[in-house]
Amino acid sequence: MCDMLDIPRARSDSTSSTASQSTSGRLILRQRIAQLLTCLEDLSSDDEANEEVSRTLDEAFHLCGKYINRESFRLHMVTWNVGTAEPPADVRSLLQLDSNPAADLYVIGLQEVNAAPVKYISDLVTEDSWCNLLMDTLAPNGYVKVTSMRMQGLLLLLFAKQIHLPFIRDIQGTYTRTGLFGYWGNKGAVSVRFSFYGHMLCFLNCHLAAHMNYALQRLDEFEYILDTQDFDIYNTPHVLDHKVVFWFGDLNFRIADHGMHFVRSSINNGRFNLLWGKDQLTMMKKNEPLLQEFEEGPLCFKPTYKFDRFSETYDTRAPKTWFGFTGKKRKPAWTDRILWRIKPKSGDSEDESRSTADDDDDDDEYTVKVIQDMYTCDVSYGVSDHKPVIGTFRMEMRKKVDTPLVTLTAEGIWSADEDATLTYTILETFEASTCDWVGLYKIGFRSASDYITFAWVKDDEVAANGEVVTVTISKDELPLLAGDYVLGYYSSNMQTLIAFSPTFQIFESTRAVMDGLIPENINGYEK
Repeated sequence: MCDMLDIPRARSDSTSSTASQSTSGRLILRQRIAQLLTCLEDLSSDDEANEEVSRTLDEAFHLCGKYINRESFRLHMVTWNVGTAEPPADVRSLLQLDSNPAADLYVIGLQEVNAAPVKYISDLVTEDSWCNLLMDTLAPNGYVKVTSMRMQGLLLLLFAKQIHLPFIRDIQGTYTRTGLFGYWGNKGAVSVRFSFYGHMLCFLNCHLAAHMNYALQRLDEFEYILDTQDFDIYNTPHVLDHKVVFWFGDLNFRIADHGMHFVRSSINNGRFNLLWGKDQLTMMKKNEPLLQEFEEGPLCFKPTYKFDRFSETYDTRAPKTWFGFTGKKRKPAWTDRILWRIKPKSGDSEDESRSTADDDDDDDEYTVKVIQDMYTCDVSYGVSDHKPVIGTFRMEMRKKVDTPLVTLTAEGIWSADEDATLTYTILETFEASTCDWVGLYKIGFRSASDYITFAWVKDDEVAANGEVVTVTISKDELPLLAGDYVLGYYSSNMQTLIAFSPTFQIFESTRAVMDGLIPENINGYEK
């Protein structure tokens, strides 16, 4: 039905007048080129004419670069209320790993992860089963877990291609409880914010109050979350200070007024648009300025709640009496959503008190465009009574930062037959520490803690910018078998890997034969 409606792809810019600016820029570019042609016609040996040609060329090429020098990064998001279930055996289709081009970032928000006391405590010591499955699935495809944030059943995970990790900085996370008047974390929000090539992004995973009659309470909880979540970053201390905010999760908004028969009939016939007008979030956006700042793609997929588990059938449970109360089937609803907000320029926002960020961040030269390519659910997963929602986006931006903080090199030939040497050089000032370390990672590693071995950096003082520092790793710490590896510099203050060496090979050690790890080969025959 949505195809029949011919709904345009969702798109938003970091300035409200980007289109008009682009048109104006093209007109200026044409004028500069016309001036150039005029100068060429009148070109002579006159120095002034030559200077005019040079100046016009410089301006034209500058304008060309302003509109061409932008890159597109693909973001794959998932929100799923997993209903305390253990993960399915395979999540490849959920992550769409065969898509081309591949995603640059994965952001996955889960709600109702099993938080029973024993399970929750064990998850604090080791990664939970959902995180382990996602790492095992993404790591072979070159993705590394950057960070995670958990509050009881709420879990937010960030993965990135290894090539982007040196440019993901200022990572911070926080949480807000809203259950039991703010004392319990079964409801609330977890968030992660970071700088991506110099642009400030924030991801907010929420689980808001349930049931049809609590729409206003859901809005109150959202406002409370925005008011209470703070970050220790001078120019983005609050959620709405960030250039781009993604708000997603089990927001629990329901379909009002329509009866069960009409709702299910509309779904069965693919006429989802008949239900949009009574979707509580859609209705509230008409009157709530805060909600109007957030954008959402069209709901051209089945409502994601409530299903019988391990089926594609909506709730079929029979009414039953329990302590005098009569149960009833849940009406389908789009409870699980993904929305986004581009920070408006100060002049575009009626409520400037909402944002305290540095206005320099809104320089027209560094706008961010968000284009949603897909917004759907995957009904094939049945471990929960919710279906997972998938949103894929392109973020078009000009990099504000493109120089790594550190360079890292594996020197010479590496094998467990002799000690190995590496060098690193700090290129730009950052919060370096003598507690920083360099880890050795096998290609396909899952996270920063997935190192084979590590070595501390210069231990007596922080290295100076430009200083080449040599570090030695004992041969006893190196793997005996051959393989492809990479070195990663971990910043203890930034709590992330900020630099990688080029991929290199560790050669097979003679000790591998002595230890019986590989058969000895004599005259072409295994001994």
